[in-house]
Amino acid sequence: MVDQARAARLAKRIQQIVATAIEREIKDPRLEYVTITDARVTGDLHDATVFYTVRGRTVDDKPDVKLAETALAKAKGQLRRIVGEQLSVRFTPTLSFSYDSVPEASAHMEELLAKARAQDEAIRAQSAGATPAGEADPYRHADVDDV
Repeated sequence: MVDQARAARLAKRIQQIVATAIEREIKDPRLEYVTITDARVTGDLHDATVFYTVRGRTVDDKPDVKLAETALAKAKGQLRRIVGEQLSVRFTPTLSFSYDSVPEASAHMEELLAKARAQDEAIRAQSAGATPAGEADPYRHADVDDV
């Protein structure tokens, strides 16, 4: 029987443990700019997926995801050992790491929204002094006699 609430609590705890371990216990400089954003545990509590982002920037203004990925793969066993020591479960879940591209996607959406707002303001400014074409009231009224 799957207990989703327990899996969610376990995932949150794994996220905290892995983030703290990367910050304080793992001495790999490639993990300096890695941020743990989320964790998910399967219903049987045997597999955990940890999502991460990379804050550091390189020369071409892109985060070095491959470098962080190899560092996390190297530290996977040590991180699982740390998680197992701090969790009170019978079976320590296997850890897999997945790059979280949500921050980049949301930043891109924010740029698109800002561009759309700027275009709306330009159209609003352009139409500020405009007058309608034709008569002021183009609709027929019942009180006027039709000839």
